[in-house]
Amino acid sequence: MDAKVAEQLETLKRGIEAVYSEQELAQKLAGSLSSGKPLRVKLGMDPTAPDIHLGHSVVLRKLRQFQDLGHKAVLIIGDFTAMIGDPSGRSKTRPVLTRPEIEQNAQTYFQQAGKILKTDPDFLEIRYNSSWLAEMRFDDVLKLAAKMTVGQMLKREDFRKRFETETPIGMHELMYPLMQGYDSVMIEADVELGGTDQTFNNLVGRDLQLEAGQPAQVVMILPILVGLDGVQKMSKSLGNYVGLTDEPRLMFERVMSIPDTVMPQWFTLLTDFGPERISEILDTRQTHPKQAKMELGKYIVRAYHNDEQAEWAAAEFDRIHAQHELPDEMPEVRVTGEEQPLAKLLAQIGMVKSNSEARRLIQQGGVKVGGEAVGDVNATIAPATGLILQIGRRKFAKLVVE
Repeated sequence: MDAKVAEQLETLKRGIEAVYSEQELAQKLAGSLSSGKPLRVKLGMDPTAPDIHLGHSVVLRKLRQFQDLGHKAVLIIGDFTAMIGDPSGRSKTRPVLTRPEIEQNAQTYFQQAGKILKTDPDFLEIRYNSSWLAEMRFDDVLKLAAKMTVGQMLKREDFRKRFETETPIGMHELMYPLMQGYDSVMIEADVELGGTDQTFNNLVGRDLQLEAGQPAQVVMILPILVGLDGVQKMSKSLGNYVGLTDEPRLMFERVMSIPDTVMPQWFTLLTDFGPERISEILDTRQTHPKQAKMELGKYIVRAYHNDEQAEWAAAEFDRIHAQHELPDEMPEVRVTGEEQPLAKLLAQIGMVKSNSEARRLIQQGGVKVGGEAVGDVNATIAPATGLILQIGRRKFAKLVVE
């Protein structure tokens, strides 16, 4: 194997769960080097939610690696498929999004993906799949549907489980893998990236390309990033996420809250450190786990903000949690001076979602007023300007009486 091909292959394989197939990828890389024609590397993203988190960054970082090696990223904004919603891993049908919701989400995706990807047109092509899917005639749809059988679709674990439990499966959901695969045909993808939940969909793209007389794309599957709880995949709906637009202090604190057990995966998928450096950092004989986590936190804040903010966030964390001081900056909340139940005020200013949540936190000793823990769920508070409310280690609010 050519040395340059071997070098690119080694870089691209890092953190990968599976490649279909490695030999084909090596051949495509060799062909690209000899012809000077960059590979077209596809990543599809359905704008079903307004924000991108570190879980999404795993595939985006791999896409950036391809760009750094001279290849072209083709980012598919699934504005048409988002109206269905990817059924992968779902136990029930997703709610249908409106066109305005999709368009608004797509705009934020551009802004946030740009924190990772090169946005120069030489390295990035952005396509909306509505430009071809919305133009299909019904006979075109039937021809596409004929490419797969119901039996093939039911090999997907999520569809099979729903079928066996008699949970409804919409006919439109069965079309989703074909629609995603058809995207690969339309852009003539050489490589497609996806998480482990996308394996079935991405392999459909290979089959459809062969049917269309195109070379089959290589499919590269990446692991799903574990969230802050250390158990479930990172998800905004589960609240175990770090958003790419989180402010530096919050981003750093969230990274510091992860269990030690997930650090190997996070260092591998979210940093550019080599295997030897990661082994050194995670070796408890050389580095205390807290220091290792702080290095990870600074790396992530630096990536999405800057060096200065990373150092500031680390210093703030140490000052607040190690030295038990208050943060330099905290949100100011305007309230009336009327005495009222503490639980009601916490819900009113948005520090908790409900009075019952506030009462539970008070009972658990997780609420402080002016630095003093409050244990009485029926406690009242007379707001005063400058009075600081605190929930747990991370939430602070300074009152301003109007």
